[in-house]
Amino acid sequence: MTYTVGQAAAMLGVAPSTLRYYESQGLLPSLKRTDSGRRVFSDTDIEACRIIECLKQSGLSLTDVKRFMDMTVEGDASLADRLALFQARRESLTREIEDMQRVLNVLEFKCWYYGRAVEAGTEDVVRNIPLDQVPENLQDAVAFLRGIEGESEQREMEKAKARKA
Repeated sequence: MTYTVGQAAAMLGVAPSTLRYYESQGLLPSLKRTDSGRRVFSDTDIEACRIIECLKQSGLSLTDVKRFMDMTVEGDASLADRLALFQARRESLTREIEDMQRVLNVLEFKCWYYGRAVEAGTEDVVRNIPLDQVPENLQDAVAFLRGIEGESEQREMEKAKARKA
């Protein structure tokens, strides 16, 4: 099936100007045009645009996305390079997700912390709360804030030993 630039943009959730820009930057090397010069997007072009958007969202620069698209034109000779690029993006994104998860955990803890303080009418009830009085799902965030992160694994081992006893 084929699509106009407007149809393709609507399918992808981007502006038609974005797709025109991608083409002008050489990101869509297989894009065809009609005799009158109108862009015609195939299903393969739509998939390529989705890959471009994915790579951009993963933090890859358009220059590097272009490098990837050039590799696809090279064919099988670039398979190992393409794999390496995707593995590097996956590793980088995994680290970012872990960092953002830590941020989310701290926010969750602080919501619990200030919720308790509001209920009690004072922060004193939670200010220096012992770690074992914090809900278990929030203890890693407290350990991070207190600089005792590595101790969470030790706590888990101690809990496992206590359960066995």
